[in-house]
Amino acid sequence: MFFIKPVQTLLPLSISTLMLASPVIAQEQVVKTITVTGQGIESIATTIATVQLGVEIEGQNPAQIQQEVAERTTALLEILRSNNVNKLQTTGIQLRPNYSYNDNRRQLVNYTATNIVSFETDIEQVGSILDETVNVGATRIDSVSFSATEMAISQAQSRALEKATNDAQRQAQAVLRALNLTPQEVITINVNGANTPRPLMMESMSDRALSSNIASTPVVGGEQDVRASVTLQIRY
Repeated sequence: MFFIKPVQTLLPLSISTLMLASPVIAQEQVVKTITVTGQGIESIATTIATVQLGVEIEGQNPAQIQQEVAERTTALLEILRSNNVNKLQTTGIQLRPNYSYNDNRRQLVNYTATNIVSFETDIEQVGSILDETVNVGATRIDSVSFSATEMAISQAQSRALEKATNDAQRQAQAVLRALNLTPQEVITINVNGANTPRPLMMESMSDRALSSNIASTPVVGGEQDVRASVTLQIRY
């Protein structure tokens, strides 16, 4: 009798096991921020006057007018030194010929000699100093400008930056409050700077003011504005 042995299918022993992993999606956390820029302005009184003035004379003889300018300038410097002005210096000396032009021909007319000085002083005394310099021979006042001291400007810059920072925070809080959101920490801070204010320029003085000996020339300095800007990025 014959027996039929069933055939068994043998699976290979080295079957790779398939690992089915659930896909993992990396999600980056979104940081929600608001960016605001605040402005700050601090006004400070000017206390220093910077003046540029001098002597200018026209004449036919260059040596003669140069000598006269030198004499008047010496008297001018004596007045300034007696008033204890600061940063006194010569800013320009010039002797130039003046010509007329007719029918494309140049003809010498005369000469102009000039000596210009500059100085700083307290605003309270600049009016009387201007009058004294005119009395001893000054013939031109080129400019008078007003500014605060460096220390006052530095302190004003700090206060302006503080105001700008508070302004930026108030803006962010107002917007987020309107949207029912809550401000968190400040992410970035950009200090855009606090400016150094330009000197205030005095208007040109009239001929009457320059020649009047009745009363001291009135001078009022006014105020300078120091401006600052700060940008904040705030998370909410």
